Amino acid sequence: MKYCLLAEELRKSLWAKNVPAKVYVGMRYWHPFTEEAIEQIKRDGITKLVVLPLYPQFSISTSGSSLRLLESIFREDEYLVNMQHTVIPSWYQREGYIKAMANLIENELKTFDHPEEVMIFFSAHGVPLAYVEEAGDPYKAEMEECVDLIMEELEKRKITNQYTLAYQSRVGPVEWLKPYTDDTIVELGKKGVKSLLAVPISFVSEHIETLEEIDVEYKELALSSGIEKWGRVPALGCEPTFISDLADAVIESLPYVGAMAVSNLEARQSLVPLGSVEELLAAYDSQRRELPPPVLVWEWGWTKSAETWNGRAAMLAVLLLLFLEVTTGEGFLHQWGILPLFR
Repeated sequence: MKYCLLAEELRKSLWAKNVPAKVYVGMRYWHPFTEEAIEQIKRDGITKLVVLPLYPQFSISTSGSSLRLLESIFREDEYLVNMQHTVIPSWYQREGYIKAMANLIENELKTFDHPEEVMIFFSAHGVPLAYVEEAGDPYKAEMEECVDLIMEELEKRKITNQYTLAYQSRVGPVEWLKPYTDDTIVELGKKGVKSLLAVPISFVSEHIETLEEIDVEYKELALSSGIEKWGRVPALGCEPTFISDLADAVIESLPYVGAMAVSNLEARQSLVPLGSVEELLAAYDSQRRELPPPVLVWEWGWTKSAETWNGRAAMLAVLLLLFLEVTTGEGFLHQWGILPLFR
């Protein structure tokens, strides 16, 4: 629902800028699914398309995942195979986005008794390290540049707080981008940081990774690590400056619909240029079928994934032993007098 609201605000902004476009929402893992959005696009007779991932920074695991799905849909559909389109792969560097983020941070800093003493803590969604080192994913570079741009904007406003960047939401036994958010929070507590403002830098809406992981888990970790004052910047949502800038990004991309674009727009450009779905994937996701999965289904040893599976196996073994004890009346629990003899 929140993305549908965002889409409606984006549509209104486009119409206010004399671009009467339709806006569709497609998601990978919940309604409206990408396939549902595509079917509606076909029913509406759309012939030109701007693909706008709601990830500020490009990663082959986020935007790339959605583009892979679109690639497969386009190739298998006669209507879509020649659809004129372009992709805005990332927009973290746009002035409106940077200013909107700086506005949110500035407002939250004012809630602290001593704003100048607050550590600004940027927490981004992590990706497996192999995506960056082996596949050339630009995510880490874009994220670091994004943080630098936001801090430059804050410095223009005489806000010169210390800041750091870390990565959250890792799962499975493979190595992810470091530093990890939980480890960094503990380390900051050890260094004597008393006030921390968390900034969810890779999320434009509230969901489990902000409402649960940051607001509950990381807050508890921070307070138990010696940090006394905790704050969190809200997600952008439908912040007016942000929505208006997204509309401008769409409008600026229109001349490139149907043609590969090495963009010459005046705005500061991202590391990934405008382009088509297929061209972007060929350039930035060529090894996508060879990448290690973020979560291995079965893994023995001392890893987080292994702890889960080994624990399940141990639990099954305990249940089996208890079943045998009860049904046979024999076993070490009976020998020790813990269970009565079963007759």
